[in-house]
Amino acid sequence: MPDWLEIVLRTFASVVILFTMTKILGKRQISQLSLFEYITGISIGNIAAYVSLDLDNLWYLGIVSLIVWVSVSVGMEYITMKSRVIRDFVDGKGTVIIQDGQLDKKHLHKERLTLDELLEQLRKKDVYRVADVEFAVMEPSGELNVLLKKEHQPLTADMLGWKLNKEKEAKTVIIDGQVLTDMVDESGYSLEWLHHELKKKKLTPESIFLAQIDSDGQLNIQTGDGRSNRETAGKKPKDRIDALSKQFESELKRLGELARNEGDRRAYQSALDRFQAGYSPSMPERDPNP
Repeated sequence: MPDWLEIVLRTFASVVILFTMTKILGKRQISQLSLFEYITGISIGNIAAYVSLDLDNLWYLGIVSLIVWVSVSVGMEYITMKSRVIRDFVDGKGTVIIQDGQLDKKHLHKERLTLDELLEQLRKKDVYRVADVEFAVMEPSGELNVLLKKEHQPLTADMLGWKLNKEKEAKTVIIDGQVLTDMVDESGYSLEWLHHELKKKKLTPESIFLAQIDSDGQLNIQTGDGRSNRETAGKKPKDRIDALSKQFESELKRLGELARNEGDRRAYQSALDRFQAGYSPSMPERDPNP
């Protein structure tokens, strides 16, 4: 067999073997590398190159070496899952770099991290003042995770005591002109409804690059020529009013439960009673132009 053909065949074999062994190693091997995994990755790459290009008669020993490396790596991952001591030794532990807005110079030098590098990492987290940081830790993977002080954290619905409707995954119903019937069924709508909405927009499935239905019942369409539009899929104004009313009613109940004294509790209960008496989800909609 010619040398070039042998190299081609062995290269293809190396690709298949590497793919198979990487699947065995799992996603952790490619998502985050510990020191041991870093060494394993380099060694496996070198051995695969040897199997692919070395023309001596002992090239198959490279496959044996690959199997040994993968076996040791999988075994080490299993051991680190079972033993915290070995896990800390092999994978390392996180190092606190900033505590209560104060830099830890000793830990900074331990991680061989310069101030310029630290400030760059903070900017990647949209942090521009060290004094704003409550806690920052250098993870074993080399990533810097930051917790801002409460006064500098963005407001959330939980901080304001709001209860929001659950957000659901947007369902992709059309990709590259192909209708995904299973995703249409999961979205709670039918193919007939989808084709009707497209017909109203004077569009065909073949002309659509991407179409999704979000949790609010909005049909988001992007055509092949770059145009985009949104069409309300199901929620009428009455449906939205009902949802907001339920949210307001739930908030009054929550405030009543958290009231510090009986007077406040009665005030919230009175407001809730008046609201329930004045609004019902089944009330007919009024004509704005009688």
